[in-house]
Amino acid sequence: MTAPMFETFAALLLAHVLADFVLAGARAHGAPGPFAGHVLLVFALSAAALGGVWPLALLVALAHMMIDLLVMVGLPARLRNGFVVFLADQTAHLCVLMIAAVYMPEAARAGLWGAALGPVVVPALVVSGLILTLSAGAEAVGRLTAPYAEEFRAQGLPRAGQMIGYLERGVIFLLLWIGQPAGIGFLIAAKSLLRLEAAKEQRASEYVIIGTLASFGWALAMGSATLAVIEAAIAAR
Repeated sequence: MTAPMFETFAALLLAHVLADFVLAGARAHGAPGPFAGHVLLVFALSAAALGGVWPLALLVALAHMMIDLLVMVGLPARLRNGFVVFLADQTAHLCVLMIAAVYMPEAARAGLWGAALGPVVVPALVVSGLILTLSAGAEAVGRLTAPYAEEFRAQGLPRAGQMIGYLERGVIFLLLWIGQPAGIGFLIAAKSLLRLEAAKEQRASEYVIIGTLASFGWALAMGSATLAVIEAAIAAR
């Protein structure tokens, strides 16, 4: 990919993660009103990120709508809310963004931000990667562990597990960013010691292991992918 392609992709990616995960309140894929609001939000954020280049933003929003409609209408609820469908849905969205960047590579440079985009590509990719690691990770892990949640009810603080997940994925992202992946091993050891009491009960220990491995695996995948994309963007300059 060329430098202009990375600029357009970074802009569209940031708009996508903001719409799907940070401003996800509009992503109520059940009622027509909230769904239409979500699609309009994707369009507005994409157009803003591209500096007002609305034709490409419109194409991206329409593709986003079609993918989400396929999930909403084409799949039963028991599959729609699963981890595999979530992964396929997000992969399809990312493919659309890459195709859009290849189709109109100069879109971002043609917008209001113009030449000023160059220095902000890496920060935009870092923010997007962090959102994918934290917020998308929370949804991914939640969907993966949902089938076991009925069998295991934690007695801890409300939403504490989710907050722990955010923190551990954030630490992993930071360790990868500063080039200290060995620290992840210490993080695993520390969490194992803190969860020692829960591990005495089989169902609790299995549930914790599934959630922990899913959270760590997601953070490693997103963090590594973010670093790889950033390195490629820098090399393309």
